[in-house]
Amino acid sequence: MHFKYKKIHGKRYKYAVKSLRLPDGRVVSLEKLYKTESSDDLDKIFLERELQENIKYVCQKYGTDSIFTEAVLKSIEEIKLSYKQILKRLTSPSQDELWNRFTANFTYESNALEGNSLTLKDVSMVMFENISLRGKDLREIYETRNSREVVELIIKNTFSISEKDIIKMHQLLVKDLGVRTGYKQFPNVILGKMIETTPPEKVSQEMKGLLQWYSQNSGKVHPLKLAALFHGKFERIHPFEDGNGRVGRFLINVILIKHKYPPLIIRKSQRVSYLKALSAFDSGYTGAMERLILEKFKETYRKFFEIYVKYI
Repeated sequence: MHFKYKKIHGKRYKYAVKSLRLPDGRVVSLEKLYKTESSDDLDKIFLERELQENIKYVCQKYGTDSIFTEAVLKSIEEIKLSYKQILKRLTSPSQDELWNRFTANFTYESNALEGNSLTLKDVSMVMFENISLRGKDLREIYETRNSREVVELIIKNTFSISEKDIIKMHQLLVKDLGVRTGYKQFPNVILGKMIETTPPEKVSQEMKGLLQWYSQNSGKVHPLKLAALFHGKFERIHPFEDGNGRVGRFLINVILIKHKYPPLIIRKSQRVSYLKALSAFDSGYTGAMERLILEKFKETYRKFFEIYVKYI
């Protein structure tokens, strides 16, 4: 923020000015006639102006629908802006602590959705204290250790939505698990799933189609909706021998962080809702998955990021 002067009808006026870069790279200049406002007051005014500009941008850029209404888009942009302010005011050690906690929580919940029995305390000990847990399945320990590396790379915005990076992510997640890397060579067998996943001989073609779809819709579909649709399509293909659920949930956060939105967590307590949303998606109804991802996005911000800031 800086100040400038303007002459209007012969009188000189002082303006507070702040530049705002929109997601498409355009820069807009926000101005406020300065009277006697304090620095904190001006910050609040410009934050509200920034929020309004972002809401206007996403509504024009992506449009609205029955799920992503204007009110919903406003709530999403409020979270995005608040998240940006949280990261801005945290010290480097506090940011490290925040992401360590997120990594442990995300890994615990994501692995638990697949049946991993390690507790949150176990996960933290494996990740950050390098402690061997007696009596625990080595596979579960390796899953946890591997997930830490992937989450850290996602937070650093290292991954892209590309065939190369998706395969690399899978390789990192299944390291030492005895799982074949690369696309599957045999059909998946998923208990309780009525719709068959893509047969091995068609995986490469369908993954290329999915990535083309993503490229065509990135910038046209709101990132949160894009992440939900991509996840449903990816899980329907089920390109790998094992680890598809974990890779798919990681990719949701790759998309969100790439567009500067906070990452989300789907908790094990929501497993039934999650599986129902996937089943509905397989049957051609995408709304359940969109609503689930939207709900978990808001919930993660409210119950993780907001709470963390209150206690530091």
